[in-house]
Amino acid sequence: MVSEELAFRLNDEEYKNWLKAGRCLLLLKDGLLPFTEQRLRAFHGDLLNQRPPLRTPCETSSCKPRGNALASVCRGCSEWQREILKHHRQPSGTIHWTNCFPPNWRTDHWEVAKAYMPRGQAKVNRADEFDASALLNLINYCDCFSSVDPKLVRQVIQCRNELMHSCELRVKDDWMRRYRWTLRHFVQQLSFVPHMLTVGRQIEGMLTVDLSIRVFGVDRLDSAVAMAASDPDLLEPDAESVSRWESELLGEMLRECLCAPNEEDEDAKTQDAEQLKRLQGFLQANKDLGEKFSSELQAIDSLQAKGGEEG
Repeated sequence: MVSEELAFRLNDEEYKNWLKAGRCLLLLKDGLLPFTEQRLRAFHGDLLNQRPPLRTPCETSSCKPRGNALASVCRGCSEWQREILKHHRQPSGTIHWTNCFPPNWRTDHWEVAKAYMPRGQAKVNRADEFDASALLNLINYCDCFSSVDPKLVRQVIQCRNELMHSCELRVKDDWMRRYRWTLRHFVQQLSFVPHMLTVGRQIEGMLTVDLSIRVFGVDRLDSAVAMAASDPDLLEPDAESVSRWESELLGEMLRECLCAPNEEDEDAKTQDAEQLKRLQGFLQANKDLGEKFSSELQAIDSLQAKGGEEG
């Protein structure tokens, strides 16, 4: 049964825009995962074949970052670090070594990929746990994805960051039109990737569907029925699916904000604190979400109490 709170939220057009845009990121991630898996596996294999020193196991099995620095690592892990920097499009920028467990670089291509991703990936152990931001940043920064125009990738990343850092979890129609254009061109560039054309149709359908129809128990619009009949990928979602997507998006925002930035990164700490405060207020104002994310609310309370003590 759909909660009244969800029905009320979906009566807000700009909140529905936010939710639909977020769902498109989940669809995009599903399309990018097989592509990045194939490229990474080949990239990792080529490095091992071309650079014999990379085949050397970690000498201590305990090499790890300290803070966001990677120092005092063994010779084998140092070789991997140099190779990762060699294939990084911006090696002088911030690289989140804290994502990585260097002893696994030799055997796990996704562990290497983490060095090209945003912070907060250290506990991700399965490829399907990476979000769209992680995969997009990987494509943007690792030169093994040379067939993809970095400019288009960065445009999608910018839209994603604007969406996920939205103060009120609401976006306007003008923003949605720009977002649709950006996703369409990015997906078209990857038309050579199996399943991406299907993903493109799913995204187009999500951006045009009226999520409130099923929630309020009203019959679907004729256009929605016709659309679903012509392409099953565009079938109108039911209320339970909408609720699940909402939870996935909010969960992603909470994980990103709860992942502590570097102590020296004061701007990131301030932005995360402000975003957490807004999310806290939103969850508390919606009883169903407050119950669903009760543990995260407790974590926010603990962080705020700790911050108060340090202040």
